[in-house]
Amino acid sequence: MIHLDDPNDERLADYVSLTDVVLRTRLEPAGGLYMAESEKVIRRALRAGHRPRSMVLAENWRSSLDDLVADMLAADVPVFTGPIDLIEKITGFHVHRGAIAAMHRPALPPVAQVIENARRIVVLENITDHTNVGAIFRSVAGLGADAVLVTPRCADPFYRRSVRVSMGTVFQVPWTRIDPWPEGIDLLQMAGFTVAALALRPDAVSLDDFVASAPPKAALVLGAEGDGLSPVTIEHADRTVTIPMAGGVDSLNVAAAAAVAMWSLRV
Repeated sequence: MIHLDDPNDERLADYVSLTDVVLRTRLEPAGGLYMAESEKVIRRALRAGHRPRSMVLAENWRSSLDDLVADMLAADVPVFTGPIDLIEKITGFHVHRGAIAAMHRPALPPVAQVIENARRIVVLENITDHTNVGAIFRSVAGLGADAVLVTPRCADPFYRRSVRVSMGTVFQVPWTRIDPWPEGIDLLQMAGFTVAALALRPDAVSLDDFVASAPPKAALVLGAEGDGLSPVTIEHADRTVTIPMAGGVDSLNVAAAAAVAMWSLRV
């Protein structure tokens, strides 16, 4: 175990400026890494077979994470420890539960592999809010969808905030990027999926009606809040579906909408 006393230690380059979203979303994929924050998330990453590059641990959390530290050291993974204020000076934020690890980013599988045996999948079109992406993954995992596809301009599910909000479920739900998009709709349709665009349109069918005659294989497409789905995506989808609302409310947060829809479509 390596004791920290210098916030400029070059061995900690992976952990610097973690709150700079623009910088990190450029550097992390290019560097082949992502950040796993908190004990629970780190453990889930390890159970998923992901390889750590290093771990940083606050001194006051060492005694409760002895087994995790032992596993890291046994695998020759550097473990850095120091005062929590020093660690937070390096990272730029409060480190949740005192532990964060730099992990090797696994290669994404091809779309065909991810959807091969799936019956219910979720497609995220250009959702740029990392919190929403993480929350959707948690709902997908908990409500039994088989896979997630993200479009080229969608936020990175392996970004630190997405991973933490998902409670590490991004490691257990099969996912990959579908590119190009919306041309990828053709691939889903050829694989036997009924593509359902969740959107507010006059010709949309209610979620209740869609579920009543739910297809054997369904791909539910959700868009960013505000902009929603692109017109081209809606045009090429097989169905447009809307969630019936009350109280003068026209729509839900995209993560809540994903949970409602997947609960209704569970198999």
